[in-house]
Amino acid sequence: MSVSPTTEHEHKILIGGDWKTTDEKLQVRSPQGGLAGTTFLADSEEIEEAVQAAERGYEVMKSLPSYKRSDLLRSIVEKIKVRKEEFAKTITMECGKPIKDSRAEVDRAIMTFTIASEEAKRLQGEMIPLDLNQVSEGRIGVVRRFPIGPVLGITPFNFPLNLVAHKVAPALAAGNSIIVKPSTKTPLTSLLLGEAAQQSGAPSGAINVVPCSNELTQTMVVDDRLKALTFTGGTEVGWSLKAKSGKKRVLLELGGNAAAIIDKDTDIEFAASKCASGAFYYAGQSCISVQRMYIHRSIYDQFLDRFISMVKHKQVGDPMDEATDIGPMIDEDAAKRIEQWVNEAVSGGGKILTGGHRDGAMYEPTVLSNVDPDMKISCLEAFGPVVLVEPFDDFQEAIDKVNDSRYGLQAGLFSNNLEHVFRAFNEIEVGQLIVNDAPTYRIDHMPYGGVKDSGFGREGVRYTMEELTEIRLLAINPR
Repeated sequence: MSVSPTTEHEHKILIGGDWKTTDEKLQVRSPQGGLAGTTFLADSEEIEEAVQAAERGYEVMKSLPSYKRSDLLRSIVEKIKVRKEEFAKTITMECGKPIKDSRAEVDRAIMTFTIASEEAKRLQGEMIPLDLNQVSEGRIGVVRRFPIGPVLGITPFNFPLNLVAHKVAPALAAGNSIIVKPSTKTPLTSLLLGEAAQQSGAPSGAINVVPCSNELTQTMVVDDRLKALTFTGGTEVGWSLKAKSGKKRVLLELGGNAAAIIDKDTDIEFAASKCASGAFYYAGQSCISVQRMYIHRSIYDQFLDRFISMVKHKQVGDPMDEATDIGPMIDEDAAKRIEQWVNEAVSGGGKILTGGHRDGAMYEPTVLSNVDPDMKISCLEAFGPVVLVEPFDDFQEAIDKVNDSRYGLQAGLFSNNLEHVFRAFNEIEVGQLIVNDAPTYRIDHMPYGGVKDSGFGREGVRYTMEELTEIRLLAINPR
């Protein structure tokens, strides 16, 4: 294995345990300006090498006993811990995430791999009686999970470490190999993770990290040698890849349009604080960022006063500054899109309560009211630092407004009314309902995924391991 994956900010790609260069360099631009680093784009030859390497890696991984898989994952944890600040700064340089939030992402990735290390030792099956009729008298069944095979993981720019961890850690814990295709906007963090895995003794081909074009990505999606596809990203792209994936097992974690209901009996200060953080964390570039807020009319004005005051106190600026709360969007085009959508809403009668200005890739945290639900900023995934507010009179009305969306990833409810909590749980069409917190809340062992256009399948280490394994039955006749 080559031992120099990085030279003067030039990052080689990882295939079959070797660090490789190609004929095409990829310059990774920082959203705040400047060069974050350079890596390489795989071509068709490297893609074929990666698939073959993943096949070989799978043959080794599937034979590893659970304690060795656990030890490998625990070693990756220790390697990340040692280089925590390097990981955090790389995240911030690549995607413009405030440095304090990048450190929090590294902590989450450490948790994700730690959980995977534990779950690797308890991927359990069961024994079931088969003697439900006279013919089957005395028979028993043993049910066991087996790794599914080489996995293709396609990851987005917004969590370039922890969302990669949510592909890699469960795949390895279950005994699979994986090819990671990171976002070409943020591949450097994935390559650092690949380095940590190699230094931890990962078998050759167990993890491969191959930045490449969308066209070559699709050649892997249709390749029957890869047995599962786990994709996090845009809705249209995700469903398109599923249609091309053939016989693969597919997990899709797609877009969202997260809503929060603020009921009349809630703690206004607490709810306003949680929503102000949840709407503008990483400039709203999260699929569970608070995009719509439905507030009971009896507390609407009071809530907005506190909420807008908190939003105005958010520090916007250099993401490397420890005091910064909101940095740039991933690029200027993304900020221009948000600017266009906000202007469209205002031209249709919407009102800007705060924010609404762009400076390059920076877009101010913005609160809008009176927005027509058919406007893009309302009905599509904004993926930017914008939140809409609207009063409601009846709780069922709020539930119906939350459900009036093509998306169904996650929603929040602030309420101390148990009847309302359980009615919302029964009726709101999302994968997860978060009570007394913003819908931006996630911890890495919980089942996480959406319904409707937000995808299907579940992340959360144990749940992903189940998705990336096949159930096999041994039926025993002792006679």
